[in-house]
Amino acid sequence: MNGETAAFLAAAGSACIGLAALLWALRVTDGARGAMAALRDRIKELEDKVARADALFGALPGALLVWEDAYAQGDESDNWGSPRLCGSPLALASLLRFSDATGDADPAVRILQGLSRFHAHDVAGAHTRLAPALTRLRREGAAFSHTISTPMGVFLELDGRTAGGRVALWITDSSARGVAVRGADWRFKEGRRAIAQDPTSFLEMLSDAPLFAWRVSSGLKLEWANAAYLSALDARSLDQAIERNLALDAAAAEQARKVLESGEAHEETRYVVVRGERRALKISMSPVAGGVGAIATDITEGEAAREALGRQAKAHDETLNHLAEGVAVFGPDKKLIFYNRAFVEMWALDKAFVAERPAHGAWLDYLKEQRRLPAHANYPEWRAGELAHYQDVSHLPEALWVLPEGRTIKVTRQRHPLGGLLLIFSDVTNELTLRSQYNALLAVQKAAIENLHEAVAVFGLDGRMKLRNSAFTALWELGDELPDQDAPFDKFVEATQKLYHDRDSWGRIRARITDPSPQARKEYHGEMQRSDGVTLRFLTRPLPDGQTLVAFLDITAARKVEQALRDRAGAFEEADKLKTVFVRNVSHHLRNPLHGVLFASDMLQQELFGPLNDRQMEHVGAIQDAAKQLEKLVGNILDVAMVDAGEVDLNIAPVDLYAALSEAAELAQARAEDSEVRVKIECPEDIGAIEADEKRVRQILFNLVANAMGHTEPGDTVIVGAERGDAEVLLYVSDSGRGIPEDEQARVFDAFQSGDQRGAGLGLALVRSFVTLHGGWVSLKSEPGMGTTVTCHFPLREAAQAA
Repeated sequence: MNGETAAFLAAAGSACIGLAALLWALRVTDGARGAMAALRDRIKELEDKVARADALFGALPGALLVWEDAYAQGDESDNWGSPRLCGSPLALASLLRFSDATGDADPAVRILQGLSRFHAHDVAGAHTRLAPALTRLRREGAAFSHTISTPMGVFLELDGRTAGGRVALWITDSSARGVAVRGADWRFKEGRRAIAQDPTSFLEMLSDAPLFAWRVSSGLKLEWANAAYLSALDARSLDQAIERNLALDAAAAEQARKVLESGEAHEETRYVVVRGERRALKISMSPVAGGVGAIATDITEGEAAREALGRQAKAHDETLNHLAEGVAVFGPDKKLIFYNRAFVEMWALDKAFVAERPAHGAWLDYLKEQRRLPAHANYPEWRAGELAHYQDVSHLPEALWVLPEGRTIKVTRQRHPLGGLLLIFSDVTNELTLRSQYNALLAVQKAAIENLHEAVAVFGLDGRMKLRNSAFTALWELGDELPDQDAPFDKFVEATQKLYHDRDSWGRIRARITDPSPQARKEYHGEMQRSDGVTLRFLTRPLPDGQTLVAFLDITAARKVEQALRDRAGAFEEADKLKTVFVRNVSHHLRNPLHGVLFASDMLQQELFGPLNDRQMEHVGAIQDAAKQLEKLVGNILDVAMVDAGEVDLNIAPVDLYAALSEAAELAQARAEDSEVRVKIECPEDIGAIEADEKRVRQILFNLVANAMGHTEPGDTVIVGAERGDAEVLLYVSDSGRGIPEDEQARVFDAFQSGDQRGAGLGLALVRSFVTLHGGWVSLKSEPGMGTTVTCHFPLREAAQAA
């Protein structure tokens, strides 16, 4: 093809294109007019639908939040912008109260901010948050259905969905329909409890509860409180409390902050002033949707009881520490939780060991190593048996542990109120020894009673016979009539009626047995004359343990002997009377002839009938000496007889002691001229007088001097003396003669006992009788070869009374 042809074709083509463009422009102009008309009709139709949708949204009880072009897969940005809010004005206004935002913030933003504070629950009941769910919905298209419960009792259902590039969030108030809260979690001290009933009713119940309940926001602002909380803080209304943000104490805000930071429940017990009183409150706080829920329980009485229990437990521990018994408490885990000082000392435990709170088994092993446990052939089996007591439900047995060192420990096991075992260890070594000794002594006593000749029985306060010996059984012939050892007293009386039937006597004995009064618990004795002629002497004696011993003794033979002795004594008394009369008569008849002999010899000595030669004069002197000695002997015999007959009367008067001693010394000096015996007086001249019978005092001194002169040798000394004391006067005669043998000293004061057989033996007998009549007594001190001293004790105040 040449150039002209090409140019032609190009020009023709351009003309065709232009013609086509002209024709297309004409056609389009007519279509645009029609399209615009159709578009206007479509817009009107859509506006009508939007108006109907707005009306429909306004009739719903909730609201709808829509984010345009919000669903973007993989977009990490959280800046979505403000959602479009649809719904009724009433529902929107209700949702706005959940927000803390103020000012010109967008209402939809304020609603989201308020709802994000609360905890939500998904369909499974698990805790979650609204913001993370919205994020997953926007990024991943993950739909969700949540439920939010507020402290004011409002329950909201939130459903998130995607539609094209939009995210829609439906918010519906379900409180009025009583929809159950799914997965609502109320956290208390012991854990969480799901509320499946009507939450509104529960809040009403909580409002009227006697405990304190309240809720604060995440900003620690009071949002709700029950009546008890408001009353405790003297708040007139909930609004006033919220406005003033009233709290129980300053520590409440700090405790709520800890709960918000940790996301876990927290519990404290502290004292708070409530209506002017200091009260102990247990405050439990738990995280809830958008804040913290709190409950405070008044435990003042419980705390007071716990403190009292603590003081009592401390006092109990102190008491146990002062016990002599060892006490140990092993807990439910078998570890030592308490022990007293006696426990450590009894087992000689190391303080570091017990401070570690060892287990029961470890403690037994420790004692085994120290050789402080009883010997056992199979220790592991015994140890397992000891530990098995923790599982015993029956009575825990006691045990005796005999230790290698010789001690015996009594082990008492008890179930502890708080679980575990309480063990009490008592050292009963001495107790067992004493018990053994007591049993041995009791056996000896029973054997001794059994072998007694007397009939013995023991009766209790109940009147029953507790013990009797074979002599008792034989005496009352009780073999067949009373075989029972524990027989009553009345039955015993019935069995003895054939031998002794005086019930009054038995009644008096029974009263001594059964009457516990002090007047009856005294010794009682008497005699019984049985029908078989047997005479019994009985005795009741109270025993220390309240029982009574009754003893019977057969005194029949003794009574016969006593009667025989009484008859014999009567005969002796009659013979003594006859002797006295005889002695008196004989003395009288002897004294008269003696007077005649003395008178005649005196006349012969005076040579009234003529002179006498020396030999005749010597015989006359011998006659006078013999007559005087016989007269003195007769006088002494008569005095002894009168003293024995009680017919001697004392003439009490003042007696000059020095004069009486001087006269006795002169008599001794006169008799000592031929024997060369020295006589001395040991008595001050001003010794004074005593109230006594002067004749008998002189007779006492003359007899003592005569006795001393008869036991002395040439060159010996006789001392006559007297001493005055505060209560008595002593008259004594001492010699340095040959003394009196010890076997004869006890008889020297008896009548007709003479040591040298040269006298009648009446001098010292009269001395003792006369001193005794004056209320005094006589003492003798003598040693062979050292002399003899006889001392007469005259009481100063009793002489007149004795007379």
